[in-house]
Amino acid sequence: MKTTFTQKSIFYFFLLCSFHLLAQNKSGRELFLIDKDWRFSFGHLYDTKKDFGHAEGYFSYLTKTGFGDGPAASGFDDRAWRKLNLPHDWAVEQPFSENASFSHGFKSAGKNFPEKSIGWYRKKINIPNEDLGKIISLKFDGVFRNSKVFFNGFYLGTEESGYNGFEYDVTAYVNYGGENTIVVRVDASMEEGWFYEGAGIYRHVYLQKTNPLHVAQNGTYVTSEITNDNALITAEVKLLNKGHFKGNVEINQTVLDASGKQVATNSENVTAPEFYKTNTFSSKLNVKNPLLWDIDSPNLYQLVTEIKSEGKVIDQYKTSFGIRTIKFDPENGFFLNGKHVKLKGTNNHQDHAGIGTALPDEIQYYRIAKLKAMGSNAYRCSHHPPTPELLDACDKLGMLVIDETRLMGINDYHLNDLQRMMERDRNHPSIFCWSVGNEEWQIEGGITGERITNTMQDFSKSIDPTRPVTVGISSGFKSGISSVVEIMGYNYLGNGDIDAHRNQFKQQPGMGTEEGSTFATRGIYFTDDAKHYQSAYDKKPRPTFYSIEEGWKFYAERPYLAGMFIWTGFDYRGEPTPYGWPSVTSYFGMMDVCGFPKDNVFYLKSWWGKEPVLHLLPHWNWSGMEGKEIDVWAYSNCDEVELFLNKKSLGKKKMEQNSHLEWKVNYTPGTLEAVGYKNGKKVLSDIRKTTGKPENIKLSLDKENVLKGNVSVVTVETTDKNGLHIPTANDEIMFSIKGGKILGVGNGDPTSLESDQFIDDIALVAISNFMEQKETTASLPQQLRNYSENEWTEAFKNRDYKKQAPSYIYKGEFDLKNNSTSNVVSFFYKKIGVETVVFVNGNKVEPSKEDFQKYVLNSAILKQGKNTIHIAATPLQKIKDWDVMNTDPGIIQVITPAESWKRKLFNGYAQIIIQKDENAKEVVLSASAKGLRATSLKN
Repeated sequence: MKTTFTQKSIFYFFLLCSFHLLAQNKSGRELFLIDKDWRFSFGHLYDTKKDFGHAEGYFSYLTKTGFGDGPAASGFDDRAWRKLNLPHDWAVEQPFSENASFSHGFKSAGKNFPEKSIGWYRKKINIPNEDLGKIISLKFDGVFRNSKVFFNGFYLGTEESGYNGFEYDVTAYVNYGGENTIVVRVDASMEEGWFYEGAGIYRHVYLQKTNPLHVAQNGTYVTSEITNDNALITAEVKLLNKGHFKGNVEINQTVLDASGKQVATNSENVTAPEFYKTNTFSSKLNVKNPLLWDIDSPNLYQLVTEIKSEGKVIDQYKTSFGIRTIKFDPENGFFLNGKHVKLKGTNNHQDHAGIGTALPDEIQYYRIAKLKAMGSNAYRCSHHPPTPELLDACDKLGMLVIDETRLMGINDYHLNDLQRMMERDRNHPSIFCWSVGNEEWQIEGGITGERITNTMQDFSKSIDPTRPVTVGISSGFKSGISSVVEIMGYNYLGNGDIDAHRNQFKQQPGMGTEEGSTFATRGIYFTDDAKHYQSAYDKKPRPTFYSIEEGWKFYAERPYLAGMFIWTGFDYRGEPTPYGWPSVTSYFGMMDVCGFPKDNVFYLKSWWGKEPVLHLLPHWNWSGMEGKEIDVWAYSNCDEVELFLNKKSLGKKKMEQNSHLEWKVNYTPGTLEAVGYKNGKKVLSDIRKTTGKPENIKLSLDKENVLKGNVSVVTVETTDKNGLHIPTANDEIMFSIKGGKILGVGNGDPTSLESDQFIDDIALVAISNFMEQKETTASLPQQLRNYSENEWTEAFKNRDYKKQAPSYIYKGEFDLKNNSTSNVVSFFYKKIGVETVVFVNGNKVEPSKEDFQKYVLNSAILKQGKNTIHIAATPLQKIKDWDVMNTDPGIIQVITPAESWKRKLFNGYAQIIIQKDENAKEVVLSASAKGLRATSLKN
């Protein structure tokens, strides 16, 4: 349905209206999550034919407004495309390839794979007539990367970075009262980072409706000053006027506590900004006896900003915030709410096993909760702005955050990215520091780095003066950025003399922004370079990298250092140092890509956490190594630990602060037990038993403080006849599900080349050699006759639309790589005639009942290799001479059903992420394996 002249006139009339219009809109602002029911297909990096003819038009979308072509055109037929929900990462769906990017985990996507570098997304939405006069916007939290967005064929803009949120106003392009088409073309051929980044619309998308006069994007800024038992809240609000309203409006600011109780309010009349201008207004509110936000009690408040006209709300904007103080001291480190806090942090990228970067919100909470359980209190976003839901999780669970921009520089590209990140994120109480760079080796040690850092720091202060700025430095700590950055960020103590730098710059606070890295494989205790497995014992990996214990001791012993951020909390895809293919993930994590803990987790938990800890390593399944010496370690914060083998004491040892204990034990099957003592009394024990062979599959739901939602994390393992976990098991487990779907599977094996996801393969096969013959009658054949081969001519070539034949018979070809009976082959017909009859390999086929332009082809009439399609049709007629007639008969879709979901255990564990269907009462996950007792889990 096209927008009529009358509709356009009404639209502009509404924009020109002022006071009366604003008073009529009741709620003012609506925000709709539009993640569901998108269509997706791969395009091509440079072959425009394979990119659905995009950018082939005489007029392009850059030449004339509204000329989006190919899939960017609103009328493009996407019925044969895959249907999916967001968030979506197409890279994780691809197989591994040795020719793929080392840094991106060898997934077959990116510039070396032009057929998997471009992704097209399309979605249709209805916008009612009642929205005429509102400002309609599309909001994207992040698309990786270089996205171009179209709306009803109109080009909206390009966002190069995969990490920036962005918003487009589509008000003028809306088909009110009808269907509207959103199109996103994503080019993931170029990498931004040196780590796995995924591909596609991997964060949320929203449709927003506001009054012409409304709070601007990220238009509030809340700060607080605490004096005695009172918090003075300063609430800034930026108003944007996209209409011609003139006069005063009322700004009403209300602070609510966690229970929804009003604790402060303020109202004032202000003059609205001019047309397409913004004005910023500031209000003061007092909160008595505030509940402060901290890592143990993450208390949150909500600011409700209402814009009123004639007493009626025309816009409402909600801002979550916390009340707290932060301070860095060059002598004594970091203080939160006046209390000293040693930063116990981790660096992390944003991918997770099985799902890549397309994390459901629940998994954000799962990962932060895992880090909290380890004793961590701080998180560095490495090395890019995170998705908003990660910061929400940190706010709600009590995790301090360093928020980091992607790239250093002083031009609009760099400073605009920084500003957008800061304005989006500055109300999160979890953020205590901004990072404007990381390991920029080209500029770190010289005057250029100083100049850039000074500019970015001062620019940051203009946006948020309440937080300090840091940069992670790794090429020596002597000059350049190191001499001017507000909070010195040391990346690896082996890269320079930290104490010497501190003695030179005694007024500069510092922290270890990357430190204590190690190489370790979960459950492996003897390094095997041939298999690319690194022992899990905490050892110094190379001269400039220190072990976790060495790193923590260094920072713990120096009060002037605020703390350290370990590289990394979780393993991540890509950067599989020190190995290459077939290693596809890093070895740096305290936990693997699933969140299963490596033994180092328990060292940190001992000295970072508050609860008693005792952890014994390794496992005690060493068949064939009887009598051989095994290194046995204990991680604990107990005073003493005694080790027993089959109830015989091997000695009691005293635990030193921030250390661990070691024994040499000759292997004998049985029971290895550690007993921990505090004040001479037994408080803990940890046991490792030699197990029997695997007999049972065990499924357990992870309840790691995850907020309620539809996504669950399930741990998969095997047990022996006595129910003991098998730490060396590698059985392949098969899965099925009812009442939900499986999102991904993983096991933490850095060399696993197994599929992360099992989804149907959809291939689109073009119809080639499309030819035609004229027919003398409009009556269409119901059986295919023989046609003279000499009379076929190229279809539609030099067609005189004023002298068309009564009907035409068309012939084309399509190739099938295989003709499996399990495949579903369909012909999606694009209308080239008024009446149509379709034949495939001489057999007449009938349209489907749900779509009369879709033909499902029975495998019995198909064959492997070349197939022939005939279409008999009465011709379409041009109404206007300039009408462009469709000459594309359609496309063949081949759906190859996916294999059953499966995953091998790795050193005893695998993980499966499931999502419950919206209307399902329960979800049932079933697991089976050869030689093992099957099981199921209800949730």
